[in-house]
Amino acid sequence: MSADISPSQKPRRGRPPKVSRDNPDTRAELIRSGLEQLTEQGFASSGIEPILKKVGVPKGSFYHYFASKEAFGQAVLKNYADYFLHKLEVHLLDESFLPLRRIRNFVDNAKAGMIRYKFKRGCLVGNLGQEVGVLPESFRPQIIEILVSWQDCLARCLKEAQLHGELAESANCQLLAENFWVGWEGAVSRAKLVQQATPLDNYCDLFMAALPKQR
Repeated sequence: MSADISPSQKPRRGRPPKVSRDNPDTRAELIRSGLEQLTEQGFASSGIEPILKKVGVPKGSFYHYFASKEAFGQAVLKNYADYFLHKLEVHLLDESFLPLRRIRNFVDNAKAGMIRYKFKRGCLVGNLGQEVGVLPESFRPQIIEILVSWQDCLARCLKEAQLHGELAESANCQLLAENFWVGWEGAVSRAKLVQQATPLDNYCDLFMAALPKQR
């Protein structure tokens, strides 16, 4: 619905924002725009202005939605973490595939995503983890909690692999899952650097080959 200006109202000076300040979708649009910016450039080097410009929100209205840049970054991080955990669950808990095949399915999906964005975007959590020394301290426990949730999801998949006889019963699934994510973030960074998916394939192959098999 368009807002008409009555004769008693004076039109505001300047260019009106593309998105209404009271639009309930504006906050979500800011988060989406922030996700693109932070994934490509990181938190420390990202300014608010390009994000606001893309959405069409004046700078003064930013604080209507977020108390600070820190609060904004945390909201973007949570949005990304929720999305990524859902993607992990879709692949790693898909009972139509054997458990170890699910891990490769996830890797294939991640490769397709990096290729689609021409290797400009990596993992936001991994990026922020590398910046943690210059981030507000509130980010540290949030990043750790996110990584643990991803680790738990992979550990569930690996435990199912034990039940299917694909993985040794003596294997420590939590430790294997933790090691996977430590190495995965490095593989994603290398893929972004060389602009090729080969590091992701190589890492997945090495991880799978090192898994203790059932005798």
